[in-house]
Amino acid sequence: MPTRPSDRSHILALLRLGDFSQDAFLATDTRGAIVYMNRSAERLFGYQRETALGMPVSTLLPDIGDVNARLDQDGVRHTLLWRGPGQHCESRIFPLAGAATQIPSSSGRSHLYVMRQRHKDQDDTDRQAELASLVYRNTSEGMLVLDPKGIILDVNPAFVSLRGRSEADVIGRHVRCLNSPCHDREFYRTMWRAVIETGSWQGEHWGQHVNGELYPEWLSINTSFGDDGEVHRRVMIFSNIAEIKQAEAIIWKQANFDRLTDLPNRQMFHDRLEQSIRKAQRSNGRLGLLFLDLDRFKEINDTLGHAMGDDLLKEAARRLSACVRQSDTVARLGGDEFTVLLDDVREPRDVERLTRSILRTLAEPFRLGVETVFISTSIGVTFFPEDATDAESLLNNADQAMYSAKADGRNRSRYFTASMQERAQTRMRLVNDLHLALDQNQFSLHFQPIVDLQDGRVAKAETLLRWHHPVRGLVSPAEFIPLAEETGIIRALGDWVFCEATRQAAEWRQRFSQDIQVSVNISPAQLRHEGLDLAFWAAHLDTLGLHPRHVIVEITEGLLMDSDDERIRQQLEAFRNAGVRVALDDFGTGYSSLSYLRKFNIDFLKIDQSFVANLYPGGADHALCEAIILLAHKLGLQVVAEGIETAQQYELLAAAGCDYGQGYLFARPMPAHAFEALLQAGTDIRPGQFQGRTAVG
Repeated sequence: MPTRPSDRSHILALLRLGDFSQDAFLATDTRGAIVYMNRSAERLFGYQRETALGMPVSTLLPDIGDVNARLDQDGVRHTLLWRGPGQHCESRIFPLAGAATQIPSSSGRSHLYVMRQRHKDQDDTDRQAELASLVYRNTSEGMLVLDPKGIILDVNPAFVSLRGRSEADVIGRHVRCLNSPCHDREFYRTMWRAVIETGSWQGEHWGQHVNGELYPEWLSINTSFGDDGEVHRRVMIFSNIAEIKQAEAIIWKQANFDRLTDLPNRQMFHDRLEQSIRKAQRSNGRLGLLFLDLDRFKEINDTLGHAMGDDLLKEAARRLSACVRQSDTVARLGGDEFTVLLDDVREPRDVERLTRSILRTLAEPFRLGVETVFISTSIGVTFFPEDATDAESLLNNADQAMYSAKADGRNRSRYFTASMQERAQTRMRLVNDLHLALDQNQFSLHFQPIVDLQDGRVAKAETLLRWHHPVRGLVSPAEFIPLAEETGIIRALGDWVFCEATRQAAEWRQRFSQDIQVSVNISPAQLRHEGLDLAFWAAHLDTLGLHPRHVIVEITEGLLMDSDDERIRQQLEAFRNAGVRVALDDFGTGYSSLSYLRKFNIDFLKIDQSFVANLYPGGADHALCEAIILLAHKLGLQVVAEGIETAQQYELLAAAGCDYGQGYLFARPMPAHAFEALLQAGTDIRPGQFQGRTAVG
């Protein structure tokens, strides 16, 4: 439905006119609340303006609802003369005569009432005619009066101002002299046919000023009939809606275009994708859809600031747009995600050339102020109708292909395949099942012994989570832990692991009188976002009677690299302050500074199994392991070697002074009851050929 003009211009006109009038003026909004009252109305009704504003107009004019209902009827002109009661603030009723004018607006109809107290000896007809003339002459809307044949009989001052044409220029001429060049004969033929048949018409129209300037207006035509039922007069009302149309255009752009890059946004892109699909279906055509994600953008945004990040996004959008045809659509979905919609794709190799061009263009340096930065992009590609026939599926396909490009090393494109869809569906089902697994007791803990390399005693146990899926059986942690991190389930899962592991440790200490420590792995995702509930952990340990020193949390080097994140830094310090031991897992595989070892008071270093696997006398990994052990001991840290599987590995590590070891040479991860057997035996669990020896040469 076309937008109608705002009533703001009417109110501004009243402010100029009403306070100097002897007649009482009241104006309402579309809900019937008073938004304007002039001084004469204050005197007439006894209310101060500040008190009356916002009151229902029916409080002052009890029967005005009947007048408004008549104005709302089809075929009734916009202004009616009326007589009725007014109500003073002291509840005194008095007679009124006046005119009511309907003011169209975008949200409904507001009204203007002009009135004066009616006296018994006054001629109502003369008084109402005077009021009607007052409205006609002083309204901000252009008005003209026609005879039944369409000859202009009169125009009001607002019309002269609106069109720039004098009364003498239009009075006596046929109304067709005002026809706009923007509308054809059929438009006016249809308009006047409606007026003849129904008595009224309203709609958007292009008006033309005498200087040739065109502007949008809201045009209303109403008919006045004589006592014999024949047409007496027709009244045309013109309202300039240029400001409203301009505001609508701004709102539309804000709703459909990205403010930063001026590209179509997600909503506009979806609309264009749907249109392109319908067009391709009619013509048996092919569409190409590219989903792009800028590599390393977050790092640049965090390092150089959001202003630099915004400049990079704007330049990336410009480069992308320069790579495609005018008929194609480049859109920004949000963040650093872009899409390219390719209409009428003749050959897939054309898309291949385009993706190479985009990769090459975005790999060129970005100059951001005094900084020069380099990024790349990962692109997922899918086709209609080969891969999917609806918008949502196409977007999902392209998104999956883009993530495949990232997984393969970034700065490349990948095409959607059916196997991607199958993996995505499997992943979705697994996520759904993961939400239910904790409540349905599908998780259990296994424990792998950590052995003192000098006497073979079980000193610690690493806790390992296992998921027993009711259909798939045992699901690998490498498969479900990333999903738990992405979906946020990891926090509840981490709390469960901690509670179960420490409960088991407390039970073993009581039964076997061994000062055993349990280690639990902490995911970086547990420390980000909401973070760990350390108060809950401490209360749980207190309930068990277990000292925090009996718990080791294992973190990775990558987490230390994130320690600039204030939340993560605070939580790592909280572990230290609480007395919980901290082990740095997979040491040697990351890129963290050695200063972190002192900064966060790490207690244990765990040598990654990739160094242990290739351990032989005189080898590079042998030298690295010796160096790590020596460095750790100099810093007051103890060392755990992971992945020990052979006697030679054990001998070399023990000879180098490594404190603890774990691996298949000693035992595989096992359920709690099997681990209890080791504790109960309390013996040296090294292979028989090493038992009884306290050192290995």
